Amino acid sequence: MPMESSGRTALRERLRKGLLGTLMIGAACLGGGCDSRVGIEGTDWHADSGNPAETSADTQTTTAATTDGVGAVPGQPEAAVAVARWAADLRGRGLDEIADRCWTMAPRNVRSMYADPQPILDALAGAGAHSGTTAVWQNAAVTVTAQDRDIATGYACPHVVPTGGEGGFNDADARHTVRRFLSRSTGKPLDPADREDAFPLVCAAGRTWDPEGTGKPANVPLAVNPSKPGTVKTFVDESIKSEWPRGGYITVSVPVTTGTGNQTKQIYTLKSGSEGYCIGDVSG
Repeated sequence: MPMESSGRTALRERLRKGLLGTLMIGAACLGGGCDSRVGIEGTDWHADSGNPAETSADTQTTTAATTDGVGAVPGQPEAAVAVARWAADLRGRGLDEIADRCWTMAPRNVRSMYADPQPILDALAGAGAHSGTTAVWQNAAVTVTAQDRDIATGYACPHVVPTGGEGGFNDADARHTVRRFLSRSTGKPLDPADREDAFPLVCAAGRTWDPEGTGKPANVPLAVNPSKPGTVKTFVDESIKSEWPRGGYITVSVPVTTGTGNQTKQIYTLKSGSEGYCIGDVSG
C-alpha cells in the first residue's frame, strides 16, 4: 500500500482537532436530512488537501490482480478483482479511510453499510452473478452489488443491503450527488476522476422527467452549467438538506455563494435510476 503523503496526514490531524467543535452540528444534521462529513464548508474540506494527483494516488490500493476471498462472476472476470481490492481494505482499514476511497458514495451510507464486515465477506466468498448493470453476491444475511462502471475502474465499492430487504438509493445518496456536483463546480472534485463524462450526475437528455406530477413528462433544462467551473464559488456542506416532494423525486437544498458573490439557496431536483440519482433541475 502507498504511504500517506505528509499533506494528507496533516489534513487528517486538523480534522481530528476540529471534530469536537462540529459534533453538535453533525448530530443535528443526522436528525434533519443532512450528512456533511465534518460540518465545514464544502470547499474548505479540500482547501488544504494538496496536489489532487497526490490525493488520487493516496486513495489507490494494491493493483495486484487477485480475487482473494471473492467468488467469480461468470463472463465478468474483472468483477471479482475490483471487489477483492475493496474487500482487502474492508479487512484492514477503518471506515473513515474506506469512506475516502469510496468517494462516489455518501459517507453516512459507507459507515452504515460496512459497519459489520463479516457477513459481507461471507457473501462475497460465494459465486457471483451478473444482473443488468451490476455484479451480485448474496447469502442469507446480505446482498452485495457492485456497479459495472465502478468495476471498470479496477476498484469497486459495493452496495450492501439485507437479503430480502429494500434496496435502491436513499436520501443520503441524493445529498451526496449534489455535494459531488457542487464540488466539481467549485473546481475541487472529491476525486480527480470525478468528471461528468466518467460519472454522470446530470440526467441524460430524453429521460422521463415529471417533477410536477403533471403526467406529461418533459425534458427540463438545467439552470446551472455543470461543465463550467466558477458558477458556484463556495457552498455550505453542513447545510445540505433534502426532502421528498412527491413520487420518485427528491429535492436537495444548499446555501451557495455564486461566482459573482451573491449568496443564495439553490434547490436541486433529482430522480433515482439504476446507477443512482441524477440532477434534472436546478433553481435559485
